[in-house]
Amino acid sequence: MANSFTMHFTAGAEHIDEMGHVNNAVWVGWMEEVATAHWMKDGDPAHVAAYAWVVTRHEIDYRGNVREGDCVTAHTEIREGPSGARFDRHITFSNEAGKPIVKAKTTWAMIDRASGRLLRVPPEVAAPFLAPQEA
Repeated sequence: MANSFTMHFTAGAEHIDEMGHVNNAVWVGWMEEVATAHWMKDGDPAHVAAYAWVVTRHEIDYRGNVREGDCVTAHTEIREGPSGARFDRHITFSNEAGKPIVKAKTTWAMIDRASGRLLRVPPEVAAPFLAPQEA
């Protein structure tokens, strides 16, 4: 269990826009994919079954392009504990040379699957995703 998680993506033809590089909407999809994979890997299975996450905000800085066939590494990190129902993630996509090309801060809110309502993040749900000094 950790406050960070890494995945790799390869840009396919379906990811490329008319400018010849990965479309902005694809980056958002990859952010969701890496965040979800981290939740599935480190979340308690009972919590994964009981709660879902929805995005409430994305802040994205694009500093480079990726073309078809290029690979990127996505690194997501949770730097601080939740605030009520919300939990922030920081995501950095780096190119094959290790240069950060897309940086984002995304805010997620926890939903109780049974009621469909926002729910304050319980400490036991947050604990696996916090740095050791915060847990």
